[in-house]
Amino acid sequence: MTVDTNSYFRAAQDADTLAERAVDAVLSMKTVAMVIDDIHFLAGSKSNSVRMANQLKYLSNVFPLTLIYVGVGVQERGILHEGFEPGNSPLAQFGRRTTALTLAPFQVADEEGRRQWRLLLKTIEHKLVLADTYPGMLAEDLSDYLFARSTGHFASLMALINRGCLRAIRTGAERLDEELMNTVKNDAAAEQARQELSAAIAAGLLTTRPARRRRSA
Repeated sequence: MTVDTNSYFRAAQDADTLAERAVDAVLSMKTVAMVIDDIHFLAGSKSNSVRMANQLKYLSNVFPLTLIYVGVGVQERGILHEGFEPGNSPLAQFGRRTTALTLAPFQVADEEGRRQWRLLLKTIEHKLVLADTYPGMLAEDLSDYLFARSTGHFASLMALINRGCLRAIRTGAERLDEELMNTVKNDAAAEQARQELSAAIAAGLLTTRPARRRRSA
């Protein structure tokens, strides 16, 4: 078997050159944080996990900024302990260099949760660019509906609203309501849990409206 050593060294030099240019760009733009999304796709065999950890360690050593990794089930997939068995996880360096933070789904079982959900919808509402939008379109008229369709998960909520806005623009409706949103599909996980939440809301067993809003309605 013949190995083209010249090609190997050219590839290595190209990688080093790209890394140097990336560092120069970070410094010139005074970047303070880098976000790497969907890190859960890096989970795999032990050998892949080790290579992944080495690459991420390289980034943390070379780039003078804060690295933020975003993923689903990162700890459960073994990314933080680089594919080692639980008993050997202390040997993993990536877990020692990383602080794990969690983002739980929004919940409406108590007043604080309902207030947070309402605040989220109001914030999104202010960002929408539709010709016929109005105050309360999401936070009032679609609050329960959007919670049932998204199960309180931010990614599912934003996917649903983005698709709804696209449909509203294409149809000329220029606003979001239940009739239009019912023509929009959401992710599979959210759709599977939708019926149970919708039934609980319809039966009066669950609401997203804070007590003050219910009294004034």
